Amino acid sequence: MQLSKQDVLDKANAASKNTLMETLNIEMVDYGENFLVARMPVTSRVYQPDGVLHGGATAALAESVGSFASHIFLDIENKFVRGLEITANHLKSVKNGYVYAKATFLHKGRTTQLLDIRVTDDNDNLVSICRLSTIALPKK
Repeated sequence: MQLSKQDVLDKANAASKNTLMETLNIEMVDYGENFLVARMPVTSRVYQPDGVLHGGATAALAESVGSFASHIFLDIENKFVRGLEITANHLKSVKNGYVYAKATFLHKGRTTQLLDIRVTDDNDNLVSICRLSTIALPKK
């Protein structure tokens, strides 16, 4: 049975309960054939000391959406996904609103995956560009 778009998003968001994603208020908001989008509110909870979005919070958003994308597009009944490496280039500061992370696949292999994650603000300005590699391993 094929899940609806809303079912996929609801399932991903339910899996975030009692995790870092819930702490940072990260929410999966859109998904399509080769992408997943998450958003995170920019408030003092994710600031660095000088009052702008912390790069670590941005990296956590990027890794969260990328890992969920790998989970969604792979056989999650028989495999689990782990992040191997993440890089982040931060290009613009954000003080409020939301940031959106769109994960798209550059490589969607059975074992390894490579995702491009573009983080933008409410006005679609590029905030960060991230790359995430993941590995899918068999559940024991």
